[in-house]
Amino acid sequence: MADRKKEVFDDDLIALVRAGTADEQSDHLSLKSLRVVCGTHGPQEANLELTIKGKVYAVTAIGDGPVDATFNAVKQLYPHTAQLQLYQVNAVTEGTDAQATVNVRMEEDGKIATGQSADTDTVVASAKAYINALNRLIVRREKSASGEDIKSVSYKDAG
Repeated sequence: MADRKKEVFDDDLIALVRAGTADEQSDHLSLKSLRVVCGTHGPQEANLELTIKGKVYAVTAIGDGPVDATFNAVKQLYPHTAQLQLYQVNAVTEGTDAQATVNVRMEEDGKIATGQSADTDTVVASAKAYINALNRLIVRREKSASGEDIKSVSYKDAG
């Protein structure tokens, strides 16, 4: 982050620590690389490389904006029925190089999971938050398939 920003604030570091609390080694999905093309002309496009259970997959997807294209790319590589319920972006600090925190809430078969990430690139933070929420849904899906008792999740204790 220090290479991309002129100044790094305490709030930037706090957001990074909060976003980095997921155990990436146990995650089913992780972002390997993302390149997005957007603007006023042509379709918005996301070139995504996603690691799924240790194997790298790549796809190009289009969408109605860079975030939609990115989410479509994730869904192409990891098909799912989860519905996006909330997509929220906040700037941690001020300025054009501010770090963005993104919160995503998804629902699948009555199970709700949230994902959060922070990055100076809003689209990258969005992709990581979306993937984080999907990883949490995958864990909940596996627990329910194994017969473990899962509590009903409310918005306050989701994720």
